[in-house]
Amino acid sequence: MSEIFATTGTIAAIATAVVPQQGSVGIVRVSGSQAIAIAQILFHAPGRQVWESHRILYGYIRHPKTQTLVDEALLLIMQAPRSYTREDVVEFHCHGGIMAVQQVLQLCLENGARLAQPGEFTLRAFLNGRLDLTQAEGIADLVGARSPQAAQSALAGLQGKLAHPIRQLRANCLDILAEIEARIDFEEDLPPLDRKAIISEIDRIAAEITNLLATKDKGELLRTGLKVAIVGRPNVGKSSLLNAWSRSDRAIVTDLPGTTRDVVESQLVVGGIPVQVLDTAGIRETTDQVEKIGVERSRRAASAADLVLLTIDASAGWTAGDGEIYEQVQHRPLILVINKIDLVSADIKNILLSKIPNFQWQIFTAAAQNQGIEDLETAILELVQAGKVQAADMDLAINQRQAAALTKAKISLEQVQHTIVQQLPLDFWTIDLRDAIHALGEITGEEVTESVLDRIFSKFCIGK
Repeated sequence: MSEIFATTGTIAAIATAVVPQQGSVGIVRVSGSQAIAIAQILFHAPGRQVWESHRILYGYIRHPKTQTLVDEALLLIMQAPRSYTREDVVEFHCHGGIMAVQQVLQLCLENGARLAQPGEFTLRAFLNGRLDLTQAEGIADLVGARSPQAAQSALAGLQGKLAHPIRQLRANCLDILAEIEARIDFEEDLPPLDRKAIISEIDRIAAEITNLLATKDKGELLRTGLKVAIVGRPNVGKSSLLNAWSRSDRAIVTDLPGTTRDVVESQLVVGGIPVQVLDTAGIRETTDQVEKIGVERSRRAASAADLVLLTIDASAGWTAGDGEIYEQVQHRPLILVINKIDLVSADIKNILLSKIPNFQWQIFTAAAQNQGIEDLETAILELVQAGKVQAADMDLAINQRQAAALTKAKISLEQVQHTIVQQLPLDFWTIDLRDAIHALGEITGEEVTESVLDRIFSKFCIGK
């Protein structure tokens, strides 16, 4: 069996980030039948404090043999089944940093626990019926959320907003299967099967699956974010745009062309979507070897970006250099940013517009004056909505594994309909219908394999 399935015994792990000289509290989590016994060996609670479930004790952690003081700490007791794993769980709340939590963890391992595998606490919660797979994945998404909207989507999964419709669809398929199998076993005692009603119900189930599948792209955006590259000729204001947008001085800004020699990154959130902004070196032909490297990196960043902000200088208008850069990035989703608009008059602006190629998305900015940033964010969200997000239910977003299972279920249901139309025997109907039921069960964990669990929980951090 996979190592992730070695879920026997008592496990322990550090449940908080361990950073030198940072973090006021560090937590060591222990789960299993020996959790409380280990706590009683290591933790001394002075006075008449009562050791009972869901009570916090104050005291000291000591080495059981030497009685050396390890830390002054709190102990949280959670007896089964009222715990995260539905096993006995204790948590040592120690001082933050490195040494205290590492020493406490080592003492737990020396006194009957073993080090937890990645995600093993959550795996035990799943195996013990505390969570289904969609909720477990919601926990992982919540831990890794990079924006408030991503966190809300993860919480929706954690609260069962995905599991409930999936279970309902699976129950509907089971009802259809029961109707069909009843006719196979008791054909003479029951009225004929209503084929039109069966097809109509399968149509409805397939339509609901399609609606859920439409949230996949939105889910990918929330989890991985949007990579945006600012590209353009030297000295068009790319670095000023990054600084104005990120409200920082991440990029050096001067009047000299070619100041930016490497890709500068900044992490932002736009409309709830994490955005990684890349300020690139100005793209031009140059004999400077260092600048050549920067230009090549700019081209690579643009080719790998989800969205390109092609930035031009309004006072210079559309130049041959702008056209050459456009030829290189036109295959990517693109917004034209006409910067330094504060340097041109209204008349010149109209002449400028008449000479610029027609872009579906274009905005005016004066980055040095912090103008046009809201228009830029609005344009990005419009482009995302138009090209990547098509679902109406923005509170729910499926991941790739869930999308693959839903797609499998939808294909199986379509095959059932084809079988009915071909007027094949009822036994043939049940084959693909069972496949659809199995695929839907994979999403919540009602139908699950070791490899699926291994793939899901191995991505968790140790201690979760």
